[in-house]
Amino acid sequence: MVEKPFIMPQPIQPIGKSIPKQRTSTELNKSFNQMLQHEITQTEGIKFSRHALERLDARAIKIDQQYLNRLNEAVQRAQAKGAKESLVLLDDLAFVVSIKNKTVITAVDGESRKENVFTNIDSAVIN
Repeated sequence: MVEKPFIMPQPIQPIGKSIPKQRTSTELNKSFNQMLQHEITQTEGIKFSRHALERLDARAIKIDQQYLNRLNEAVQRAQAKGAKESLVLLDDLAFVVSIKNKTVITAVDGESRKENVFTNIDSAVIN
């Protein structure tokens, strides 16, 4: 006698488990835009550390694409000269940047920059 295998008509689901919510087109666009923005930043090379992002937010510093391009150019110039950790001065903002990692470590606005000492840098780029 050959035994037939037991077949479940549909998988057993835990009680109270809800079906995952379908994303709306707005949510999908937002996710896509976030991923696209992340990829653009990665491609251009400049990244911001969590600390730098917190400083930008706390000091209400807004950086547009043109400003980001200038920062990227300054980092490329420092890299060409063999710099490792640079102070980049753009207009009234100062950035400490790890050239090797192409990562902005911190950002300081003009008001906060007064009487400040920047340590652990080996170069400065004034742009």
